[in-house]
Amino acid sequence: MNPTHRPTWRIAVLAAAPVLARWLVGAAFLSMGFSKVLHPVEFLKLVRQYDLVHSYQLLNLIAAALPWLEVACGLLLIAGIAVRGTALVLVGLLLAFTAGIVHRALAIHAGGGIAFCAIRFDCGCGTGEVFVCRKLAENAVLTVLAAVVAWSRCRTGCLRHSLFNRD
Repeated sequence: MNPTHRPTWRIAVLAAAPVLARWLVGAAFLSMGFSKVLHPVEFLKLVRQYDLVHSYQLLNLIAAALPWLEVACGLLLIAGIAVRGTALVLVGLLLAFTAGIVHRALAIHAGGGIAFCAIRFDCGCGTGEVFVCRKLAENAVLTVLAAVVAWSRCRTGCLRHSLFNRD
């Protein structure tokens, strides 16, 4: 067999991977966003617990806008509209969320002497209480998938891959 020849199934898997990644990340953010939209007061309380924002106006703005941004990004990815830009926004959000989770977990670890991976709290992602190491792993997977979507040239299943026409 020619070493440069790939079996047909491998080509199909490689072609489908960016589409599946796009749908997985889109569905995850759609689900997490709607969970926050449906329970805005609870989400505001969880954002406040991170103690990263001290202005009530900014705290309210974050708690009101962030869930809708997540829903919009999820819908855009699933529909295949502005895929690269949306995926880059989600990579940025995931990195910020991960930093916030690490910050809060380290504060809990320092205050209570609990082993880092045994720390459990509601991170505000819409899934209830989670173990911090599991959430960090989940965020890492979502970040990698979003990065794959952002750098993929796959236009399969996209309504409009980019908002702007390229010259």
